[in-house]
Amino acid sequence: MTIEMKAVPSISVCYARTGVSTKANALGMRPMQERAYEKRGEQYLLIKSPPASGKSRALMFIALDKLTNQGLRQAIIVVPEKAIGASFYDEPLSKYGFWADWHVEPKWNLCNAPGGDNGGKVKSVAAFLAGTDKILVCTHATFRFAVDEYGVEAFDGRVIAVDEFHHVSANPDNKLGTHLSRFLARNKMHIVAMTGSYFRGDAEAVLAPQDEAKFDTVTYTYYEQLNGYEYLKQLDIGYFFYSGSYVDDLLKVLDPAEKTITTFRMSIRARARKIRSRKWSTSSGRWVNGRGPTRRPVSNWSRCQRAACCGLPTWLMTIRPSETAWPLR
Repeated sequence: MTIEMKAVPSISVCYARTGVSTKANALGMRPMQERAYEKRGEQYLLIKSPPASGKSRALMFIALDKLTNQGLRQAIIVVPEKAIGASFYDEPLSKYGFWADWHVEPKWNLCNAPGGDNGGKVKSVAAFLAGTDKILVCTHATFRFAVDEYGVEAFDGRVIAVDEFHHVSANPDNKLGTHLSRFLARNKMHIVAMTGSYFRGDAEAVLAPQDEAKFDTVTYTYYEQLNGYEYLKQLDIGYFFYSGSYVDDLLKVLDPAEKTITTFRMSIRARARKIRSRKWSTSSGRWVNGRGPTRRPVSNWSRCQRAACCGLPTWLMTIRPSETAWPLR
């Protein structure tokens, strides 16, 4: 069968391969983390930085300083889904030069706890607030229910860190956004917000202008991150719209001779069998290099030349160029 290849509109960027993105300073901080740590004294901090730049660890550095040197009583890490709770497991930061390690008591990582978000986990938040342990990790949903139950005043004197901050919205119907506005109005806790994409697909503002003005912002751009890799020479990003069966159209825009990862939504995984039969390398997005469930499907194969995301427009995929000895084109 002869397949007519279609041209894919794209952008192409060349990089200097400085290696800066992967180098750490004396405290074990990569460039974005060092930049964020310089702002650790701010009461309200917004970190805008791409995936794989180290936002989770940047928060660890900042939260530990707030707990140790700034008088904050506890840190509450709020993530959009349970799988992301794994990003905040224990880290031996002192091994790489920092003055403390990151430790979360297993019982306070509520992402690993059984049950629903509105129930026993909310009571666990209350028990944590009444105790002396320092760090709790929970989902956005658990946090929303806890604030509903105990009020914003129960979180006075804490640092609240919101991962994937673009889940917040200035729309009054967004419960997390409403709680955030109440926290800012009360002005008795610290907030660290982190996002790789400070925008929403529904065009709603993440923060109201008066609330956004209260935040000090740390920005680390996608270009800075990618330019600082050692082996990434060039990145081409393209898009193609299809109608009908995407399986045939996919074969029109990708070359099977190239090392390619195709990533599918779980609900359409079965259709990938048609492509597997044509010797394509496929991933369902559930497991990457044996590391367990990912926060979103991630292409991370050192020899990969192309990565394709198949799904609905609202379903986003992160392509993380591999920083190994196998250069991407």
